[in-house]
Amino acid sequence: MQEPIDFYFDFISPYAYLATTRIDQLAAAHGRKVRWRPVLLVTLFQAMGNQPTPLVPLKWRYVQHDLERSARAAGIPYRLPPGFPKLMVDPGRAMLWIEEHYGSDKAAAFARNCMRASFADGVDIDDKEVLAGIAAALGVERAALLAGMGESAVKARFKQASEQAMEQGVCGVPFVIADGEPFWGNDRFDQLEAWLAAQRQAA
Repeated sequence: MQEPIDFYFDFISPYAYLATTRIDQLAAAHGRKVRWRPVLLVTLFQAMGNQPTPLVPLKWRYVQHDLERSARAAGIPYRLPPGFPKLMVDPGRAMLWIEEHYGSDKAAAFARNCMRASFADGVDIDDKEVLAGIAAALGVERAALLAGMGESAVKARFKQASEQAMEQGVCGVPFVIADGEPFWGNDRFDQLEAWLAAQRQAA
């Protein structure tokens, strides 16, 4: 088994949602595991002086069309979640708490289920009770999670996650780093797959 690949995402990103539907299968096909790394996209935007796409009307009109087309082409159910866009801090904090107390596999399953609930089912995951319910279905103790996601250490860890991502060159989501090679965007997954295949052949 070769080194895991790092997958950076934000729970508010529709393109990251599309990527979550295939990243694990893509990696597994080339003998890799995935380290799921939640970040806060607005932190990256602020550092780069960029505006979130929904706040740029000309760009947002195109992106909405492209998201619907991309989801349709891939056969992925898709809808914008209620109240989009929002500053999603609780899902990332909850995921990091689950990772610490239940392990990375359960944390990744929680992230996948949250993204599916939000972008496929129209569930508002900007709600602590909703997050606790999604986690409880995976065997996570509800009350402990509700308390845990508010801990100062968890909040600090999530903040540091975005800062550490930028130190690695992450400038948007979805973003994958494989053996030091960066790939930004769901539309770079074909290149990522070719890279993983080449690395596997060379190993």
